[in-house]
Amino acid sequence: MSKPHKALLLTLGLGVFAGALDLSVLSPALPAIGRQLRVATPDLAWVFTIYLLVTVPAIAIASTLADRYGRRPIYLGCIALFAAGSVLAIVAPGYGVFLLARAIQALGAGGIFPVATAVIGDVVPQERRGAALGAVAGMWGLAAVLGPVVGGILTHILSWRWIFIFNLPLAFAVFVLARRYVPRPALRARDPLDGFGLVLLSLGLLGAIDGLIGSRIGAGVVGLLLLAGFALWERAARYPIVPPALLASPQLAKTYALEVLIGVLEGSLFFIPSVLVAAQGLSTMAAGLVAALGGFTFVAMIPASARALDRVGSRNVLLVGAVLTEAGLAIFALGFDSLALALTAMVVAGCGFGALLGAPTRYIVTNEAGEGLRATAVGLLSQALIVGQILGSSLVGATLATASNDLIGYRHAYLAFCGVAFVALALVVTLKSRHAEHARA
Repeated sequence: MSKPHKALLLTLGLGVFAGALDLSVLSPALPAIGRQLRVATPDLAWVFTIYLLVTVPAIAIASTLADRYGRRPIYLGCIALFAAGSVLAIVAPGYGVFLLARAIQALGAGGIFPVATAVIGDVVPQERRGAALGAVAGMWGLAAVLGPVVGGILTHILSWRWIFIFNLPLAFAVFVLARRYVPRPALRARDPLDGFGLVLLSLGLLGAIDGLIGSRIGAGVVGLLLLAGFALWERAARYPIVPPALLASPQLAKTYALEVLIGVLEGSLFFIPSVLVAAQGLSTMAAGLVAALGGFTFVAMIPASARALDRVGSRNVLLVGAVLTEAGLAIFALGFDSLALALTAMVVAGCGFGALLGAPTRYIVTNEAGEGLRATAVGLLSQALIVGQILGSSLVGATLATASNDLIGYRHAYLAFCGVAFVALALVVTLKSRHAEHARA
């Protein structure tokens, strides 16, 4: 790979690292934030909820603008918004301002990953695209693993506000590098932006996700109605935000459905420490270390699975990932009361998630979607993953609510995740072979 391509990947990887780090780094800082800003423990969940809520429409906005006005200006704008939100979080005098800061951060971070993926699809040759996508996805996985560690150290030694101070030099470096290495030109004619469609889509996603997260039926219904209105509007729009061609492609439609299922499966990872504490009486730290084993295995697997994309194709990589994820979740569901089986499950499932998450589905989308629609196509994929994550969390909540005790509820939940993994496996089988995939590209 040429030096300019390596510099571009470094730029994109650092941007993805910054956006992903800010989602996980605050976990150990929540108690300190609550004490200093005088926030009740239940209300601290909004630190993550507001970030997730704003991220979903931010993906749609940034992806649409990047396809119309070029990658570089939108990427720079996303980084600048992320930095501005960090500055506001540093000086936030109260919880309301702090949540506003988180929303501004999410508005910027939401566009970083889909725009970065689109740039790779534009610039990197198809025969090396898998490795490039894997390198950027690996930074995302690394941030997810390192986030709690970095957040805990900074909060313990200095203050939780230093978490956001740390963002500023990182954002500055990415901004300077992006001005030099991220391509500037727009990839297609600057068609008029469908402002009304964008508002319908953003508000619809916001309402639907709010309904899922907060179990607010009214918000969810309004969100679904707005999304239905958006679909009708797009069919008649002269310059649609989501061109019908994206969803008319069977390969893309299957990939979006698969990404929702992958998101559901990823939701299973959030509850592993709680299960181990309840089942084995482990300390919170010990349970976190067991879960971290899965995280490190996942991150270690990403580069290998990404390189395999260029050699064996996305379907074979996803097949391996689905089988290993199924096996790992089954071991955990049936043996989470045994430390040895739990550790085995973390390694097996970690390898599976390393082959499922990050690069393979983005590899499909960047190959399948045309250059002028690539950021939009990748943005839809990111939204599908978030919806799946929320559904996965809701699945656990529903099984716990109906079970006679927590352990039975957790076992039923993870057996249900095994069922989801089987459906994902069946869907993967129907994807294009490597030969057909390369013929399309």
